[in-house]
Amino acid sequence: MTTHFITAEIDLQASPAETQRAIEAELQKRGEPLRWAITEVNEATQKAIVEGIVTVPAVQVEQ
Repeated sequence: MTTHFITAEIDLQASPAETQRAIEAELQKRGEPLRWAITEVNEATQKAIVEGIVTVPAVQVEQ
């Protein structure tokens, strides 16, 4: 299993719960989220910058 640092831009949603679901869904596309944080919010564009750590299963090499 390997870990990866991810940065993503997420559209802000109508409620904090919806925003959380959108963040987790975006991170899930790239691996299993371990933790994440919103590091920046742009009010003009209604977007949040999220930094997270995800795990990805290691690929086994056949010999």
